[in-house]
Amino acid sequence: MAERAGPIEVGTALRALRRQADLSQRELARRSGVPKSTVARIEADPAADPRLRTVERLVRAAGGELTVGVPTVDQAGTDGTDGTDGTNGTDGTPGTIAVLPPVPHDGRRDEGGRRYPAHLDVREVRTLKDWPGAWWRHWYVPPEQWPVRVPERTYDLHRGRRDERRVRERARAGVSLRRVTEGVPEGCWRLVAQLPDGELVGELRAHERSEDLLLGEDLGDRREMVLDGVLVAPQLRFLGIGRRLLQILGEQLDGAGIRTVRAVADKGGIGFLIACGYQLESSRPAALRFDRRPKSER
Repeated sequence: MAERAGPIEVGTALRALRRQADLSQRELARRSGVPKSTVARIEADPAADPRLRTVERLVRAAGGELTVGVPTVDQAGTDGTDGTDGTNGTDGTPGTIAVLPPVPHDGRRDEGGRRYPAHLDVREVRTLKDWPGAWWRHWYVPPEQWPVRVPERTYDLHRGRRDERRVRERARAGVSLRRVTEGVPEGCWRLVAQLPDGELVGELRAHERSEDLLLGEDLGDRREMVLDGVLVAPQLRFLGIGRRLLQILGEQLDGAGIRTVRAVADKGGIGFLIACGYQLESSRPAALRFDRRPKSER
């Protein structure tokens, strides 16, 4: 006889579902028509016994489905499981219930002993930049002169900033880098950074040149690399993607026997390359520009 599952903790499941849908208790109450006090009581009290109709309204309002029944033969897993853990069945269909990831900060409490909102991302405040409330963080202020006390943890109430942070975190974890050789001329290098869905979010281009031709002397075919540019999508900058592209370039140049890389940069690109180990040279190339006029204006 198959072992029966334990009782469902409706409050825990509802908090996980609310986080998946990025909804606050107030927003879920408005969507479902269930009073906010009822939502709060269900989530806070493990002994709460809400009516099935109430649970169904809350689950549907959060984008979920409430399923009651037993797994069918087609839904049973190939390894003998019943498919209720989200695994695929023998016919490739999903299991009866998709398991939601738990709320990562559910075990934490604020200074009042309350849980943090499930749909928000709670993070540690290690520097003033981590806390949106530190409006004075752009200036140096000694800790003893801070206008208010800095909390140990914080979160973003602004949905746009919250979504942007989540996109950046997913990109940091899922970005992959590779060298593209198809359609690239010999002696040229192209490295790209891509998200799991194939979206291009970073690119590095470089080309080889010979110092023999540059100096007019026979130096034994000494080759060097010229860095044409490093580009990263604006919304994903300061995640280390550009630095990783340069590191991979360096690793591949070691195998090619090229030891020198030159680059021309301005503004923020200067500090970025210096942080990656490049050094300023005494010579300064001139930046030139030539705009051609249409023949009718000559």
